[in-house]
Amino acid sequence: MQAKNKMRKHLIHILIVLLALTSCSEYQNLLKSTDPELKYDKAVEYFSMKKYDKAITLFNDVAAYYRNTDRSELIINYLAKAHIEKKDYFSASEYYNTYVKAFPRGRFIQEAKYMIAYCYYKDSPDVRLDQTNTHLAINGFQDFINLYPDTEKAKDASKLLDEMNNKLAEKELINADLYYNLGIYMGNNFLSAVITAENALKRYPSTKHREDLMMLILRSKYQQALYSEESLKTERYQSAVDEYYTYMNEFPQGKYVKEAEQIFKDSSKILPTTD
Repeated sequence: MQAKNKMRKHLIHILIVLLALTSCSEYQNLLKSTDPELKYDKAVEYFSMKKYDKAITLFNDVAAYYRNTDRSELIINYLAKAHIEKKDYFSASEYYNTYVKAFPRGRFIQEAKYMIAYCYYKDSPDVRLDQTNTHLAINGFQDFINLYPDTEKAKDASKLLDEMNNKLAEKELINADLYYNLGIYMGNNFLSAVITAENALKRYPSTKHREDLMMLILRSKYQQALYSEESLKTERYQSAVDEYYTYMNEFPQGKYVKEAEQIFKDSSKILPTTD
């Protein structure tokens, strides 16, 4: 019984190898072929079989032959999708951009415009790195929403747009926090923290990092008051108190309430009392 099983496995292995060799031989013959119709048909077949590398090679081989024909539109679309499947979003975006320029009224134009932004979204790097692709994704999604506001894809674009805006707000929060941690090292970094956080709130007013940014402004203003010269202390403690009210008005049950209240108490002690 064991001998039969071993023999069966051996025969299956041989069959697989023979099929692979046949497939390789067929593909090599296709590459040498001068028949664009055959290459196109096989490229579509390879694409449907998820053999994207082979499909890409064959589509590229016949792309020039079919330029300025209806089939050219299909080829570019196939190439873009194949690169998406391979998670090569840079190449995919290049093909989709080519499609938009070549076929501004093409049958896949709506999909192409969405996928351009999506490719930039997928290539958006860690928040600490350069965010050029994030900005490109935001611009692309916003353009798509403006052009196709009532589509299902517009809803998806809106969600991803919010995600990218939150990412940029987080980057600003990290920068502001860095200034805060530098304190008075080689200058008034607390002021830089305030300016960075305030600008982030102006750019991204609906960000999920809103409370964190507002609390960082309050902390920074308080620390700035602590390290101020006497002539500026009253003004700056008052600014911290004003910021406390701004924070509490928006986040009365916020996660930083205790810290905010302590800053308010400490700042209020310094300020002159009014009768």
